[in-house]
Amino acid sequence: MTTRTISVGALARVEGEGGLEIVVRDGVMKSAALNIFEPPRFFEALIRGRAYSEAPDIAARICGICPVAYQMSAVHAMEDALGVRVTGPLRDLRRLLYCGEWIESHMLHVHMLHMPDFLGYAGGVEMARDHGDVVRRGLAIKKAGNEIMTLVGGREIHPINVRVGGFYRAPRKRELHALAERLERALEQALDVVRFVAGFDFPDCARDYVFVSLRHQDEYPFNEGRIVSSRGLDIAASAFDAHFEEFHVERSTALHARMRHGGEAYLTGPLARYALNFASLSPLAQQAAREAGLGPACANPYRSIIVRAVETVYALDEALRIIARYEEPDAPFVAIEPRAGVGFAATEAPRGMLYHRYRLEADGAIAEAVITPPTSQNQGMIEEDLKSLVGGFLDLPEEELRHRCEQTVRNHDPCISCSTHFLRLHIDRG
Repeated sequence: MTTRTISVGALARVEGEGGLEIVVRDGVMKSAALNIFEPPRFFEALIRGRAYSEAPDIAARICGICPVAYQMSAVHAMEDALGVRVTGPLRDLRRLLYCGEWIESHMLHVHMLHMPDFLGYAGGVEMARDHGDVVRRGLAIKKAGNEIMTLVGGREIHPINVRVGGFYRAPRKRELHALAERLERALEQALDVVRFVAGFDFPDCARDYVFVSLRHQDEYPFNEGRIVSSRGLDIAASAFDAHFEEFHVERSTALHARMRHGGEAYLTGPLARYALNFASLSPLAQQAAREAGLGPACANPYRSIIVRAVETVYALDEALRIIARYEEPDAPFVAIEPRAGVGFAATEAPRGMLYHRYRLEADGAIAEAVITPPTSQNQGMIEEDLKSLVGGFLDLPEEELRHRCEQTVRNHDPCISCSTHFLRLHIDRG
């Protein structure tokens, strides 16, 4: 029996720390395991005992790349528990804030974390020496997203203007309109990014994913909608625990997740959102996708870089629509009265669906908190990708195989720090 081992001390260009171990016996992929060793951060325990009003700011600290997703999931779950519904301009502002986060997060991933894989560089800095215009364009688009977050959220990292019931301050109409010209330029640049990444050399492979995402009847999902799947699931966020379960694996400080009925791994994130909501994309984003060679669904994980670029086009397009129709609200927030209750919410972080559940005491103190990040939900499917896809690359030289393993993980933009509340690679060939 021949056993082969390949090791990577730490995976570059992902957010957080972890390892990967692959075992190959007689030329056949036997197992692939993500070993997440970043220390647990215990955010759910930190939130317990705090006032409901503190949850958004604490949850935002889980991630510096997608703090809005954690803030808004906490806000929506609290409002669900407290019987509050936010509509009109305040809802539009929340959606605009989400646009800003998608823009900055997607462009960071596309240009600094994922694109070097396709252009043959160790990282974004090395790539920038030969493709400076490409990197500058990506960072300019990212800056536009940061400017939205600063104006609406109060600052671009860990926004401070978000509260249960709305915002501490609503921006003036003229302030938003001052962003429009900048966003229009960014939109043209984002269309160029779609065309650029569509020309990359992609492995010819596709997976039979169980896609899971939000779906909203009127819009491409950001912070509201029902949870749907490519296998016919259609549930409210309050039913998440009845259909999905988290479980512990010995090798990881992060929980994994699977479908409760059948035990299948599933995939959430851009590929899932795109496949389950293509018809809700704006005409401009749909056109960009088609011109990039995508159909109404994409099951090739290596082409996820195109889908992220298309979603960036959509987010910029949507931000401009929101700004054009914005009217200043009468008040920046809806009044809240504490009460006992349980609240549920699911929103779409850039890298996938995020679930929050909170139980409140009568005085509004948080008695229980459950947070299920997208990376935790995606870990099982990432491992299945490695077993299914990397097995076709085993004849590659050792260094190229190591790179393909890392790229296969980076396809899904994992945020390891979020999931531990990677990557070392070890391939055992005997």
